[in-house]
Amino acid sequence: MTTNIAIYLFPEVEALDFAGPYEVFTTAARVGNRDASGSEATFKVFSVAATLRPVRARAGLQIVPDFEFKQHPRIDVLIVPGGVITAELERSETLRWIRARATDASIVASVCTGAFILAKAGILTNQSVTTHWEDIADLAAMFPNLHVLGGKRWVDQGQVITSAGISAGIDMSLHLVERLSGRELAEKTARQMEFAWTENNR
Repeated sequence: MTTNIAIYLFPEVEALDFAGPYEVFTTAARVGNRDASGSEATFKVFSVAATLRPVRARAGLQIVPDFEFKQHPRIDVLIVPGGVITAELERSETLRWIRARATDASIVASVCTGAFILAKAGILTNQSVTTHWEDIADLAAMFPNLHVLGGKRWVDQGQVITSAGISAGIDMSLHLVERLSGRELAEKTARQMEFAWTENNR
């Protein structure tokens, strides 16, 4: 069965925070298809934003979302990237949508400061988590019930996974490929991307 991977987009999102996971899962789908020609795709990857209007990422890159909040496919894995998230923390529509999707999805993951959004939405409550090294102290101060860990590429708490910044989101996504579809596909995906997978989480 195909696993639907949704990546949330918002203004001032960090480009590699969403593009890294996007590349991992689309590459995994391509590699998996090549190895099992004719079978159902391993992953289907798409972006979701509040509306279908183009989203301007941090540093100016413009992206057109695939779907909007009010209409999108089933979401099995939701990835919330980071970036400049100050406005997102105050958007009640965003927080409600993430909260609702988390009840349906089997996994919710964040990259970098996406952890702040998950915490504000009530998805992260008292778990062990991580974020970009520069934001560790702020996350701990803003959400004191969280066990915020530095020096980790990602922290897997079962249904919820958080990762450190930017390239760590690629490491986390490869870890998710391994969790969902096996180690062989994760290794082949990393090789196809010519990416040195930091898999020991240190």
